[in-house]
Amino acid sequence: MSGYDVIVVGAGLAGLRCATRLAEAGRDVVVLEQSDAVGGRERTDVVDGFRLDLGFHVLNPAYPAIRRWVDVDALALRRFPVAVGVRLDDRLARLTHPLRHPLSVRETLRSGLIGPSDLAALARWVGPTLASARAAKTGTDRTLDEAWDRAGLRGALRDSVLEPFLAGVLADDRQETSDAFVRLLVRSFTLGRPGVPAAGIGALPAQLAETARRAGAGIRLAHRVVSTRNRARGWHVGVEGQDAMTARAVVIATGLDPSLDVPLPRPRGLQTWWFATDQAPTDDAALRVDGRRRRGPIVNTAVMTNTARTYAPRGQHLVQATCVLPSAASEDAIRRQLAEMWDADTRAWRLLRRDDVIRALPAQDPPLRLRRSVRRGDGRYLAGDHRDTASIQGALVSGQRAAEAVLADLAA
Repeated sequence: MSGYDVIVVGAGLAGLRCATRLAEAGRDVVVLEQSDAVGGRERTDVVDGFRLDLGFHVLNPAYPAIRRWVDVDALALRRFPVAVGVRLDDRLARLTHPLRHPLSVRETLRSGLIGPSDLAALARWVGPTLASARAAKTGTDRTLDEAWDRAGLRGALRDSVLEPFLAGVLADDRQETSDAFVRLLVRSFTLGRPGVPAAGIGALPAQLAETARRAGAGIRLAHRVVSTRNRARGWHVGVEGQDAMTARAVVIATGLDPSLDVPLPRPRGLQTWWFATDQAPTDDAALRVDGRRRRGPIVNTAVMTNTARTYAPRGQHLVQATCVLPSAASEDAIRRQLAEMWDADTRAWRLLRRDDVIRALPAQDPPLRLRRSVRRGDGRYLAGDHRDTASIQGALVSGQRAAEAVLADLAA
């Protein structure tokens, strides 16, 4: 039976960051991961030569935790344009970030989606948060739907652009999410330019795992924890098909696990369809949303290879389409909507995989809680974006917080 100072259950972003901090502090720590790879939800598989992330992911280099703990240059980030294409009944409109793409401002204003009253309402809603994050952290929080109503944000900008775009980010197509959280999220998107690593989103946890190993943490894959029992001298951790292990403290970083017996936010889910095609339907790399309300389940789609050529073999292209779960959409329905959104014949496109990520992220209901306790009070600790905010930022910060709590308690 092996003994450690700390056992971290789960090699997702939170667990890896936690293990790194503990190892850097000189603690004997091991990470146990039930899967065959690190990353949890941040995973990339190679299917027929295509890089398929587990659902559609983007990495925002503006997150403070990314700047602090991740070597973004080593990830060779392929960045999306700070723009969105909007499929309407009679045309395709394209909206761009006015500061990042100043030459496209006229095209944005001519789209018919943004008028003077829309700009004023948008400024009332998110302007103060763009100036200072503190604006979103003070005052009364409410649902996004209610906040937009109060700001007077109505019409095409709301219905055809913001609603479908944010539905794919939040896994919420009813605007029930905390308004404060959404404003913070919009601020981070405005300050950064998100993208994907050249080798897929799985390159992020792979880098974090290497950092953890260099710090002295052990990482064991295909180790499924089946029990944690409190003993006189610490915790007894049972592992399926392996010898049990002991530790003075256990950090549970496995996501929204109902067996934890603690109050957790409910999960929100996303479904992503991955298609291969010989010819890209466009050379535009911008995310495209369906501004024709309720014309189909897809909330966004993108030609991944227009941003990251590394996601497909030479001469091939990769297209993703994302829906909010629950979704009963058939493959035929998805193809029909994609054909309309891209103005292309999708019948020859080859379906590579469909990802139903039921627990894509924890719901962020109002009022927003930026911090939840990482201590169980019995020598076990929690890490994951359900402890902070539903984001890569939140996952990394929660791992750091859990490690600091463990170090403080062990020292005491």
